[in-house]
Amino acid sequence: MPLIALTGGIASGKSTIAARLAEHGAVIVDADQIVRDVQRAGSPVLDALAEEFGPGVILPDGALDRAALGALAFGDPAAVARLNAIVHPAVRAESARRFAEAFAADPGAVVVYDVPLLVEARVDDPWELVVVAHAPAAVRERRLVELRGMSEADAGARLASQVTDDARLAIADAVIDTTGTMDETLRQVDELWSTLPERLAARSGPGRDPGAGVA
Repeated sequence: MPLIALTGGIASGKSTIAARLAEHGAVIVDADQIVRDVQRAGSPVLDALAEEFGPGVILPDGALDRAALGALAFGDPAAVARLNAIVHPAVRAESARRFAEAFAADPGAVVVYDVPLLVEARVDDPWELVVVAHAPAAVRERRLVELRGMSEADAGARLASQVTDDARLAIADAVIDTTGTMDETLRQVDELWSTLPERLAARSGPGRDPGAGVA
């Protein structure tokens, strides 16, 4: 019943990797979806956000105004810390519930937690394997501009707001290099899947093996 963390910076191809792992049979637990779920209208988390950041973060229909909340928090470390103090515990509890649910349904399941903020929030959790989706910052910035329509300034700001590539690579047990073609990325994911039993068996003790290599 391996529990694997999959992380990567914005536009690193993490979602592509998760989708391919799902095709192989992995159960994907999406941290971003959990965040949306715990912040749903009427939730205790949303009530706490409104109390902390003001009623302006709530839309007329009772849902979270993500743009308004982002405008208040983005670029303000103190505001981000207050936001995380509200959201992260709820996400942690709900993700644990979903992991347990997946393993209860299939004790032999491979559960993959697709989590952007692993380094920031969950690095010390007992993952059996940490997989990092990686492409250089310049490549990811170009993707944000060309594929997501961001301005260069906005793309640069988004990249600058995240931890460095070195920080993510330092905790990696396996790295999927997404710089090349889609086929090249998928081939690496397929290789990761086929060698998963050996990789898990090779891991011993709680410590990481930084730089374990490209999958």
